[in-house]
Amino acid sequence: MYAGVMSVDLLLPSRSLKQKRSVVRPLLAHLRREYAVAAAEAGHLELTGRTQIGVSVVAADMAHCRDVLDGCERWLAAEPHVEFVVARRTYVSDEEMG
Repeated sequence: MYAGVMSVDLLLPSRSLKQKRSVVRPLLAHLRREYAVAAAEAGHLELTGRTQIGVSVVAADMAHCRDVLDGCERWLAAEPHVEFVVARRTYVSDEEMG
């Protein structure tokens, strides 16, 4: 079993936290629905023009984890309502967890 975790920093066109939520919520819903991942706003919570989204996936093999996170990253980078800044990834196997 493998787990993949990705952190994605995005710039947003919002000027208030309410506007920010109206951009971030649909992004999270799409990731969950289309890629069957766990996704949440994980950082920059107090900033209006920036967010950090955490995405995780669990799969039987590392290749599937990579494929799913690749798809999520490509989709976020192409999303016209945000500006993609950077994505960072970590993978772990059940053997590494103890």
